[in-house]
Amino acid sequence: MPFKTCALDQADTPEEVGLSARRLRSISSVFNADIDRRKIPGAVVLVARKGRIAWFEAFGFEHADTPRRPMQRHSVFRLAAMTRPVIGVAALILMEEGRLALNDPVERYIPEFAHLQVGVETADGKPGGRRLVLEPVRRAMTVHDLFRHTSGLTYGQFGDSLVQRQYRESATMDPGQTNAEMVAKLAAIPLQCQPGEVFEYGMSTDVLGRVIEIVSGMDLARFVAERVTQPLRMHATAFGLKRQDGAGLALPSGASGKSTALFDYDEHDPPRWHSGGAGLLSTAGDYARFCQMLLSGGVLDGVRLLSRKTVELMLGNHLPPATRYGSSTTGLGINAPLPDLGQGHGLTVGVRTVRGLSPVPGSVGDFYWGGALGTYFWADPQEQLVAILMLQENDPATRVGYRALLRNIVYGALED
Repeated sequence: MPFKTCALDQADTPEEVGLSARRLRSISSVFNADIDRRKIPGAVVLVARKGRIAWFEAFGFEHADTPRRPMQRHSVFRLAAMTRPVIGVAALILMEEGRLALNDPVERYIPEFAHLQVGVETADGKPGGRRLVLEPVRRAMTVHDLFRHTSGLTYGQFGDSLVQRQYRESATMDPGQTNAEMVAKLAAIPLQCQPGEVFEYGMSTDVLGRVIEIVSGMDLARFVAERVTQPLRMHATAFGLKRQDGAGLALPSGASGKSTALFDYDEHDPPRWHSGGAGLLSTAGDYARFCQMLLSGGVLDGVRLLSRKTVELMLGNHLPPATRYGSSTTGLGINAPLPDLGQGHGLTVGVRTVRGLSPVPGSVGDFYWGGALGTYFWADPQEQLVAILMLQENDPATRVGYRALLRNIVYGALED
């Protein structure tokens, strides 16, 4: 079905919202130069301030091997982990309706999780050998743990612990599975850590998506559409590709365009799995509307999704001081919720907690996240600022620098 984008209003000039057009042009210079030397195939960048778009530009091509497909501002990207804040809002809607609470044990909704144990590695007496010893959980996993990655769940692809090997052997990221089948697999695998004790980046938000299905009685795609994306007029955001005006799906470089970081997406045979941690597709304009809703205290264009106080709860730091951090945390780069970086983690978003310490500019209270294929956003309530980077790139070393680069340029363009 054809549809039109409903982007935020466009400012006549960046200067109208306190940004320098001359300084923002550095975005174009950098991205065009990198595309000319085939570092990346293309990208889309959107910067908004005070509820209006100041800069919105597409660069390069949707796929490097198909130059007849220029990138468009409404080209569609796989959000990967930028799916998580959308799922977080969906769950908080249920919380406001009294159907879900943060301190609820997950086993209330997923009874199989009542029997979880924690896998602890010990030496097996052989040189370099390891074996897994199971110990009981010290407390039940809660919905709160799912929001903030303290559930004890992990990712199979981000390490080689004996528990993570079981994730890979059980195909926990199978695009052909349902969320019900996914949680059945996870229930049969030990936890990586004790619930509530360690920030371990993993499949927590995927399990939260299954909780949403159970509480709402809908599959995750339908609930997200009816309660989040349709009310916000995010018409291109879904678990499947929605094209408009000739734009298509942006793909990573390489002969196949396949992802090395996630399960593949084939528009002719889309995944059956509605992954709450990585499954949504969207556009820069759509995602800017989502961020602006949060900046505006849960409301956009007269449509309220969440109350102001629930948004405040979402955007606060929920990691206790005694939290330890899993080995994959540093791999999150400038998103890592480490006290040494002056950062924490809210309810499905990273948050800045103190001035200084972070290697990139921002404000206390700004919130952000990024996806495994290079997508990235941050929103700064103090500066009324939203920035979206849409990029699809398989090589981590290539994509990671753009997040810091964009922050440096955008904050450097502030004029008021």
